[in-house]
Amino acid sequence: MTMKSWRDGRTTAQRGYGGRWQRARAAFLVRHPLCVFCRRQGRIAIAEVVDHIKPHRGDLKMFWDRNNWQVLCKVCHDRDKKRIETGNVKVQIGIDGWPVEG
Repeated sequence: MTMKSWRDGRTTAQRGYGGRWQRARAAFLVRHPLCVFCRRQGRIAIAEVVDHIKPHRGDLKMFWDRNNWQVLCKVCHDRDKKRIETGNVKVQIGIDGWPVEG
């Protein structure tokens, strides 16, 4: 049996990414302007994406938990985060609870 994506058939707003999310996202990016993955590699890149560290899969409590948010540049989000979520890279967690690359 194949699992369906939690996104199937729902609009962006229905998935929680409406006006409230856009405002929270914008404020979070102002407070955290640099990509966390790039910073760990000694690079500087402007963050464009507010990413859920652990996929929320529609769980609103996880969705709005700012401790589950990280900021990434588009490249890191689309490349590195995708690798992490698809299991194509082993993720080590540092003592601070954040993923460690390398």
